[in-house]
Amino acid sequence: MRLFYDPNITAEHPIHILNEEESKHVVRVLRMVEGDQLAILNGKGDRFVCQISEPHPKRCSVNIIENSQTPKPNYSIHIALGPTKQMERIEWFVEKATEIGITEITFLQSVNSERVKLKLDRLERKAISAMKQSHRQYLPKLNGLVDFKSFIKDNPNGLIAHCYDGKKNSIQNSYESTNCPILIGPEGDFSMEEVTLAKKAGYKTITLGNNRLRTETAALYACMQAKLMTE
Repeated sequence: MRLFYDPNITAEHPIHILNEEESKHVVRVLRMVEGDQLAILNGKGDRFVCQISEPHPKRCSVNIIENSQTPKPNYSIHIALGPTKQMERIEWFVEKATEIGITEITFLQSVNSERVKLKLDRLERKAISAMKQSHRQYLPKLNGLVDFKSFIKDNPNGLIAHCYDGKKNSIQNSYESTNCPILIGPEGDFSMEEVTLAKKAGYKTITLGNNRLRTETAALYACMQAKLMTE
């Protein structure tokens, strides 16, 4: 069954009008007609089976036939990373991490960051597409650029990966399933001052193996390791 996304659909209203973007996709692109069935996700755990009642290309109306809800995960996987200079690499990470099961992504503005602006709406579209493709029913929370010091202040304790020498822990021995964000540095790594600040706030330093990884690769590796520990 075709999957669509609309954050505003609720079980309280048996008749729902799709937003213009999804209406156009249903009617103009897929050429679906009155009586056809489709499924709509709201990104909050609900999956609605609906039947088209009015196939209008700007305000397609559907009747809700069935509603099922997936319980919210009892874990959180929160990756906070310095965005890469190339937008395509950020989009790749958001897409793949969403498929794996990440619950929250924050982009950090740190000393060595090369990007000062983000197209968050574009990244959200990537996440929505990945959610539908992987049949997830929860859309991960995407946070725009946040100053490193502010993030540490608001999120004490967690894990931080960096390339400096020193004793480091494995994710397997350090990760906790809730309230444990994993920090991945930008392409120039975190500054030593930032690492020290994080450690003073309760963060543990972690290793991601012997190979030096790209930012987005490191972030996806950390996401996968965290997900494996929740299963």
